[in-house]
Amino acid sequence: MAVAEAMIAHYNAQDADAYVALMTDDACEAGYRGEVLRAGKEGVRSGLKAMFAEYPENRAEVLSGHMLGEYVVLHERVSRSSQSEPFEVMSIYSFNGDKVSRVEFVR
Repeated sequence: MAVAEAMIAHYNAQDADAYVALMTDDACEAGYRGEVLRAGKEGVRSGLKAMFAEYPENRAEVLSGHMLGEYVVLHERVSRSSQSEPFEVMSIYSFNGDKVSRVEFVR
């Protein structure tokens, strides 16, 4: 659970480099059971940097978290800007050892 929470802290600091340092080289971010949104550590890094440039106020608040085996599920409230309506998302983190290999988003 600590690694997923550290990733959220790096996300909120808009530090894409620190975020991907906690991932495997072939990690990805995807829709739940669906399309890969960002492939590989470098794909995640560049995707996050583009999103942070577009939404400089972007932040995620963890509402609750659960761990089961090699999976962590976080219920988050994401706010893109002070003018936009926040939305909720479930993030499912899969691990390979102590690194995240996949993050899937349910929204």
